[in-house]
Amino acid sequence: MLDHLAFRTPDPKVIQGATGPWELVIGLEVHAQIASSAKLFSGASTLFGAEPNSNVAFVDAAMPGMLPVINEFCVEQAVRTGLALNAAINLTSAFDRKNYFYPDLPQGYQISQLYHPIVGEGEIIVDMGPGVARRVRVERIHIEQDAGKSIHDMDPNMSFVDLNRTGVALMEIVSRPDIRGPEEAAAYVAKLRQILRYIGTCDGNMQNGNLRADVNVSICRPGDYERYQASQDFSHLGTRCEIKNMNSMRFLQQAIEYEARRQIAIVEDGGKVVQETRLYDPDKGETRSMRSKEEAHDYRYFPCPDLLPLEIEQAWVDDIAASLPELPDVKVARFVRDWSLSEYDAAVLTAEAENAAFFEAVAAGRDGKLAANWVINELFGRLNRQGLGIGQSPVTAAQLGGVLDLISSGEISGKMAKDLFEIVWNDGGDPAAIAAARGMKQVTDTGEIEKAVDEIIAANPAQVEKARANPKLAGWFTGQVLKATGGKANPATVNALVAQKLGL
Repeated sequence: MLDHLAFRTPDPKVIQGATGPWELVIGLEVHAQIASSAKLFSGASTLFGAEPNSNVAFVDAAMPGMLPVINEFCVEQAVRTGLALNAAINLTSAFDRKNYFYPDLPQGYQISQLYHPIVGEGEIIVDMGPGVARRVRVERIHIEQDAGKSIHDMDPNMSFVDLNRTGVALMEIVSRPDIRGPEEAAAYVAKLRQILRYIGTCDGNMQNGNLRADVNVSICRPGDYERYQASQDFSHLGTRCEIKNMNSMRFLQQAIEYEARRQIAIVEDGGKVVQETRLYDPDKGETRSMRSKEEAHDYRYFPCPDLLPLEIEQAWVDDIAASLPELPDVKVARFVRDWSLSEYDAAVLTAEAENAAFFEAVAAGRDGKLAANWVINELFGRLNRQGLGIGQSPVTAAQLGGVLDLISSGEISGKMAKDLFEIVWNDGGDPAAIAAARGMKQVTDTGEIEKAVDEIIAANPAQVEKARANPKLAGWFTGQVLKATGGKANPATVNALVAQKLGL
């Protein structure tokens, strides 16, 4: 799958402390809201932005006697995600109760999977630049229900609780401590988000909290991580601290950088890092203690008595695997191979599945490099400047393809094409018809162009002598001919005739 990447592993992030260099060790627990119209154990809506406490079923509110009923589609989405990450799918899994008290958790426990998750070990290849990638192992994926939301800023004397998110299905995607720097951590989350969006299991909307990460950060001396890898003995690594609920790539990197330096300062001052859960304050640019880090026994996990073990069939898993779309890494490799694109351009075009589909519609039957150049630079550039997505583009793939056809046939120049693109963007219409109606097509009649060249040469004898002495100055004549013809003369034809007439 990765034959397009003869990749090397990037070097770890090194921070120079007062007593020598330190390296970072990072693991992530990403909570991804499963794309489903109903919650994990009820039929209540998952619509974001609804009136507070309007999307709450009796079981979500923990009414007496209400029992959870598993949403099969959510299970399918978790399996789909595991398959996309090359992970093992466990045909038998089970739910557990994670017990803790919080006002927005009506049941007093969260239904999760600790001992027998639905998805086992997998991996994500994180691209860090051309030919550079990190292989990050995924330890497990389990499904669980989300808690509600406590609101503390609506009244100075009391807090409010919104249970709309209570019971919404989450996938917790847990990585191994394979990430070695802030940039890699952000790239890992970005790659995971891309895959989830490709397969439709999570919309990846971090602003709405649909994708958020808990980041475990520790430090070690150079060589200690290799000793950990050889022995799988965590004593070679420093004590980790967890930073909760990161929902911004930029803040994620800032939080890791600050936390690493905080831990280095503690250790170099002779102290010990305390394992705890911390929050990142983006206004102050620092992490602060939230609570001591809980272990599994603190939550008094035990099998959920309301749910039988979840058993699925291999044939069902195989059917889901057969329905998976082409994944990003495979698509990049194909774009490089079939369209002769650079790895960078292929990655840009495949960042979103919709972008890739648009490009392929433009490139079909045309020059792939020309299509990529126009889609990336002209179309994406204009969309980005105006804050639009590909689905909001005023220019369709067929219209952009029509512009490229006129370029390839020599009927319009590159400059004319940009003017034509602007007209189509603003007014719509068929590019060929617009070019014909507005007289935008190039003059390809060599006789007419030759006449203009002769006139310019005859009128500028001094410039002729200069150009013959220094052929680089011949471009002046080309510019004058294009100006005289209103920019409609074919530049290649003009260049050839100017060189011929000047004897260059």
